[in-house]
Amino acid sequence: MTKAEDAVALFQQGFNCTQSILSVFAPDFGLDRDMAPRISQGFGAGMGRTDNICGSLSGAIMVIGLRYGGIRPDDNAAKEKTYAVVREFLQEFKTLNGSVACTDLLGYNLSDPKQFADAKTHKVAMERCPTYIQDAVELVETLL
Repeated sequence: MTKAEDAVALFQQGFNCTQSILSVFAPDFGLDRDMAPRISQGFGAGMGRTDNICGSLSGAIMVIGLRYGGIRPDDNAAKEKTYAVVREFLQEFKTLNGSVACTDLLGYNLSDPKQFADAKTHKVAMERCPTYIQDAVELVETLL
């Protein structure tokens, strides 16, 4: 299976988009696969259902940070490289999918209890999120 397929499978098991993506890349960076879902839990559903950036993007940005991020506060080259790759990633994802916002991608504002309930009833996440997860994983793989 590819990383994209693995991430989609994790999502279908019940992990959120962010958890699914970070978890499949975690071993590549020495991050315990059990720790990855814990770290990324709050970023799913537009950052804790707050009508923000898609969780697939949050997970992918964490992976970009693991690859290019610096560990010293004065490592400006790492910071600039990370920011440049994140910008490129976000632009390419937006070109593919029209937005980077969870609400726009799903068509429901998950921070609104009624819209969240409607989205669950209509299984919108199960229908749409696998595409966003796959796109995010594949884009990250090309940028790493």
